[in-house]
Amino acid sequence: MSTKPSRAERFRPAELLGLAMAFGLFAGLVVLITARDVTLGVIFFGVAFIVALIVLAMLALVVAPDLPPKGDDPQKPGTTPNDGPRAG
Repeated sequence: MSTKPSRAERFRPAELLGLAMAFGLFAGLVVLITARDVTLGVIFFGVAFIVALIVLAMLALVVAPDLPPKGDDPQKPGTTPNDGPRAG
């Protein structure tokens, strides 16, 4: 009874890693070009990569689909606020 994830769902982590790598590469290259220090460029690349990875992971958690709790049945009467007796 397991469903196979789609191709887009399987490649989602790789997309996030690639995007974080691009952010890090951009920051590292900017620092390398302006400061002309390879060590400083590598440090900024690493810091920007990690920060971008954490931010993208947090954003991915926010937009993840909300799954109902296992015991909830949306068709069961009395589970929604509008199923109760009406006043007036």
